[in-house]
Amino acid sequence: MKIGIQKSGRLSEGSLALLKDCDVKFSRGKGKLVTPAENFPAQVLFLRDDDIPQYVEDGVADLGIIGENVLLEHTCEVDLIKRLGFSRCRMSLAIPRAEAYDGVKFFDQKRIATSYPVILQRFLDENQITGEIHSISGSVEIAPGIGLADAVMDIVSTGSTLLSNGLKEVETVLKSEAVLISNRSLEGEKLQILDQLMFRIESVLKARGFKYVLLNAPNEHVDAIINLLPGMKSPTVLPLAEKGWSSIHSVLDESKFWQIIDQLKSLGAEGILIVPIEKMVL
Repeated sequence: MKIGIQKSGRLSEGSLALLKDCDVKFSRGKGKLVTPAENFPAQVLFLRDDDIPQYVEDGVADLGIIGENVLLEHTCEVDLIKRLGFSRCRMSLAIPRAEAYDGVKFFDQKRIATSYPVILQRFLDENQITGEIHSISGSVEIAPGIGLADAVMDIVSTGSTLLSNGLKEVETVLKSEAVLISNRSLEGEKLQILDQLMFRIESVLKARGFKYVLLNAPNEHVDAIINLLPGMKSPTVLPLAEKGWSSIHSVLDESKFWQIIDQLKSLGAEGILIVPIEKMVL
């Protein structure tokens, strides 16, 4: 199984981290573009991000990890297998800060600079807007300042680059994240390898959103605390050496912890520990 990933950049780091968490081990020498995994039937190909969709369509790579924005821009004949939850960003329209904005009709008959003309054209068509698209690669933000365009559409993470170029973000066109894509002709042994890899990826991604919670609580409040910490099936409750107290172990959606911490403390919970989970198999 040949897996194409970005050879450098933020998406590359996230892809390498995911493969490492899935226990797909390989060594990457300096400048090496293809490397076999040591403990999994796969090769990793280090490619330009924009080339990966075409390589996967052509079968040069069987799988690829790319930004969803790249997938939509290239419109290749591949299957989106899984959204991976990292390298999140948004593609937004931005205009000079001094301009007043009153909705998407602002862009009608405007010149818009972007490196993603396919995605932008789709957005304009969906909103029945006629715009003049200037397709450029790199330094999109300077286009209004040099008179090339009235607005830009580009990838935004923090917005600092837009601000430093006198622009303001006014409309989100697309929310993007890393995705796993596959060639549409996989069969036989390669489909079996894909199933093995997806089992590992699912286990890793499920674990990332949860934490293992351990705490001590007075016995009279155990039932109330269990209602707050339902766990994967039900919490584990163990008696402590100190009479009248128990230790409660559970798994909790990380996003909910801060919503219930005050309730846990009000019920007498003490010694609360939050522990990362490396894998989760349900």
